[in-house]
Amino acid sequence: MLLAACSQGGTGAGTEGSGGDQDSNQLTVIGPWSGAEMEQFLPVLEEAERRLGITIQYQTQRYEDLAQVLPAQFEAGQAPADVIFMWDWWVKEHAQDAVDLKDIWEPEAGAFRMPAAEAGGQVVAVPYALTVKPGFWYRKSFFAEHGLEVPATWDEFVALLQRLAEIEGVQAPVASGDGTGWPLSDVVEHFLIAFGGPDLQRDLIEGRIAWTDPKVQEVFRDRLVPVLEYFSDPMDWTQAVDLWWQGEYGLYFMGNWLTGLVDDPSDLGVFPLPGARGMVAATDYVFVPRHSPRAEKAKQLVAFLISREGMELRARQGGKLSGRNDVPAEAHPAVDQEVARLLEGAELLPDLDDAIGGDWQRTFWDQLKLLWVEPGQWQGVLERLEQERGR
Repeated sequence: MLLAACSQGGTGAGTEGSGGDQDSNQLTVIGPWSGAEMEQFLPVLEEAERRLGITIQYQTQRYEDLAQVLPAQFEAGQAPADVIFMWDWWVKEHAQDAVDLKDIWEPEAGAFRMPAAEAGGQVVAVPYALTVKPGFWYRKSFFAEHGLEVPATWDEFVALLQRLAEIEGVQAPVASGDGTGWPLSDVVEHFLIAFGGPDLQRDLIEGRIAWTDPKVQEVFRDRLVPVLEYFSDPMDWTQAVDLWWQGEYGLYFMGNWLTGLVDDPSDLGVFPLPGARGMVAATDYVFVPRHSPRAEKAKQLVAFLISREGMELRARQGGKLSGRNDVPAEAHPAVDQEVARLLEGAELLPDLDDAIGGDWQRTFWDQLKLLWVEPGQWQGVLERLEQERGR
């Protein structure tokens, strides 16, 4: 296994990962992971080396930086790597530079939770492992100490918030992590999915329903706004993790990567809002650039990555969940098994504000900050979101 560190301005592959190196037994893989996430991915590549009889060089490169350098390299007929992880929408926009993966995807497609990226009748990128935003996290020891139980109904959820508010030393029942407006947006999406249904999330993304529609207003008026009094004021999301872990808050809404941010992941528990039938999920997409001189060998590597054996091996490393539904929850480390079980029967949905993006996303974030400190302004918030969406 070869590793190469990359600067943010370039891939660091030089000629070795481009068309200049014709060694068919060495492949270069570019992915976004570094640190602990990279260490979780490397065992999969090491097994691929053994099975395929090749050497793999792994390089870390952010998607944002790849978006800047790849077009010029492709235009010159070069590829910095043989296998590249990238945004699916970006690969679709550059479909002419991607190898068709239909022959390795179609035999596996039925087992996957997320769709492939298709353009012009070709499969230009395929999904890999998952990250999800499952619900509210709590410390099992904290719940045991205070005799608290996971709620099974909305009334029990509200009662839990009320009990948390009465515990000495608790600043607020729920910590409100914030950055640019994330993850407040994740909380709102979870409420929309739980009480409006998965189709409401899809319809809002596609613009088929207005933010001022009665269905949306009902979720805000009857569910979200009445419980915002139990949420803290927005704070930096990493600070919120620390304070929640110390017991100053009872619950925290976050993605499954929270397991890597705490001292004792075995003390973590998580539950969705009662009745939720879907959750937001994201996956990393992988493609083979057309300009790779080792495209066939690269396809063999991708085929292993998305195979049941390859995906189960990745699941066992922790940090991400299997993108396949035929990998059992028990294949994941104990800390991830609880989340993996929540996936069973749940509809996986795109992140709403990421899917819409642009100026609207920034407006969404800003309006949620307002909502958190002035819940009574919720109707004006929805009107502003609809106004911006209609532009």
